[in-house]
Amino acid sequence: MLKSLSIENVAVIEKADIDFSCGLNVLTGETGAGKSIVVDSINAVLGERTSRELVRSGADSAVVRAYFDGISDDVKERLDELEIPYDEDNAIFITRKISASGKSSCKINGVMCTASALRDIGLRLVNIHGQHDSQALLNSDYHYRFIDMLGVEGLEEYRESFKELIAIRRRLKELTRDADDKDRQLELLSYEIKELEEADIKEGEWESLKERRSFILNAQNIIGALNSALGAVNGSDEASGIETQLLTSERALEAYNDIDSEIKAIYEKLGELVNSTESLKDMLESKLESIDYSEAELEQTEARLDMYYRFSHKYGADEGEMLRYLENARERKNSIVNSDEELERLNGEYDSVFEKTVALAQRLSDSRKAAAKRLEESVCEELKELDMPKIRFVCDFQRGNLSSSGFDRVEFLISTNPGEPPKPLSKIASGGELSRIMLAIKTIIAAKDTVGTLIFDEIDSGVSGKASRKIGYSLQRVSKFTQVICVTHSAQIASLADSHLLISKRFENEKTYTSVEELGYEERKRELARIMGGIEITDTILKSAEELLKGN
Repeated sequence: MLKSLSIENVAVIEKADIDFSCGLNVLTGETGAGKSIVVDSINAVLGERTSRELVRSGADSAVVRAYFDGISDDVKERLDELEIPYDEDNAIFITRKISASGKSSCKINGVMCTASALRDIGLRLVNIHGQHDSQALLNSDYHYRFIDMLGVEGLEEYRESFKELIAIRRRLKELTRDADDKDRQLELLSYEIKELEEADIKEGEWESLKERRSFILNAQNIIGALNSALGAVNGSDEASGIETQLLTSERALEAYNDIDSEIKAIYEKLGELVNSTESLKDMLESKLESIDYSEAELEQTEARLDMYYRFSHKYGADEGEMLRYLENARERKNSIVNSDEELERLNGEYDSVFEKTVALAQRLSDSRKAAAKRLEESVCEELKELDMPKIRFVCDFQRGNLSSSGFDRVEFLISTNPGEPPKPLSKIASGGELSRIMLAIKTIIAAKDTVGTLIFDEIDSGVSGKASRKIGYSLQRVSKFTQVICVTHSAQIASLADSHLLISKRFENEKTYTSVEELGYEERKRELARIMGGIEITDTILKSAEELLKGN
C-alpha cells in the first residue's frame, strides 16, 4: 500500500509530505485547494504522462516521491523481470522528476527506468478512478481479470497447456527455416566441429602450456643457476666444495663425539648436513640431465597457446566451455540433419496439444461465463446501493485467438436506461458512474484483488447525501481488504474515514501555497461542518457533524 507521498513544486504545492494509513483515507478541502493536484502527483509518480504545466511557476523542476510497502507477488515478479531490487520488507521507493522543459526521469529503488516500465509497475500498485481516469474499466483487455478473481476452474491447467503449445510452435518455426539457412547452419557447424575435434582439447592443458612456455624461455638461466649450485656443492680444482668441507669437518670431530654431549650433537648435525648435501647433489644432477627442450618445441607450444587464445573468443573462456560448445554443436547438427523426422513428429504433437488446449480454453470459458453471471448480478445489487438502480451491467463474451488467458474477449457493457441495449462503458459512462461501477466490482472481489491501493477522485459527484452515505459504507467495506484513498466533497463519506486529510491553501507574497495535514477529532468535526454548511458554521451544523462522526 501507499505509505507516504512527497510532493515538491507541483502546481500550487511548493512542498507537501503526506502519510497514508491502511483502511479508508479521505482528502477534503475547499474547491481549488489542490485536491486534484495530489491525485495528479500520484498519477505522475506511477508513470502516467505529464507535462511542463505540472511544474510550479518559477521552479526548475517538480519532484514526486512515493513509498510503498507490502508489495504483492505480482509486483515482485515484474521487478525481478526489470532487474530492480526490493528490500526484505517488500517495500519500494519511487521518484519521478519533471523538468520545466518537459523532460522527466523515473527511478525505482534508485534504479533508472522508463516511464512505460514505471507505468506497468504502477498499474499493479494502484488503481485510480476519477472523473477523467479509470484505466482498468476503460481498457477491455483487463476485464476478464476481474471475473477470474471470483474464481474460475481450469485456469492454471490451461496456462500450462498453452505454454507447452507455444514451446512446440517455437521449435517448429526453428525447424521450418528455409533450406539455404539450414545449409548455412550445417556448413558452419561442420566447420566448428571439425576445428574443435582436430584441436583435441584437454582440460588443464592451457595452463600447463603456459608453464612449459615460461620454462623454455628461461631454460638457459635455469641451467646456469643449477650448474652454479652444483659447483658450490662439488667444488673445483682451486677450492673444495660444500660436500668436501662438510665431510672433512665430520671426520675431524668423529674421534671426540663421545667425550662431550654438545660435541656429539654438533657431530650428528654435520652428518645430517652431509646426507642433505648428497641428496641435494643428486637432485641437481637429475634435474640438469632431465632438461630437454628445443626451438621447435617452443614454436609448437606457442602455436598451441595461440590456438587456445583464438578459441577462447569463439567457443568459450576455458577448455571446459570449449568442450561443451563442441557437444552442443554436435547436437545442433544432428537436430538439423534429422529435422525432417523431428518436424513430422512435432507437427503431430502440435495438433494433439492444440486440440487439448482448445478443449481446456472452452472449459475455462464456460467457467468464466458462470462467474460472469454471478458478477453481473452482484454488481447490479451493489449499484442499487450506490444510487444507480436502473443500471444494467453485462459481461459480453466474444471468441478471439488463443492467448495466455484463453480465447475469451470480455468487455463490460452497461445500459443506463431501461429498454436501451447495453453499450461499452467507455462510450456512455460518466466519470462518476465509472468510479461507482469500479467500487461495486471492487467490493465484490476485494478479498482477492492483488492491487494494494484504490484511489477514488470525487466518486460522490452528483449524488444525494443518502447515496453518499451508501458509497461511504461500500468504501469502508473495501478498505478492510485494500487501502482506499478518496477525494470527496461529501461529509457522509469523510465521516467514515480511518484517516482524514485536509488540503488547504493560503496566499503569501502574491503566491499560492497548499498544505496537507491530518485532522484530529475536533478538527474533523469542524471540517465536516464546513462541508455541510459552507462559510457559516453554526452550532447546529457542528452538532450534526459530531453525530456523523459518532454514528460510525
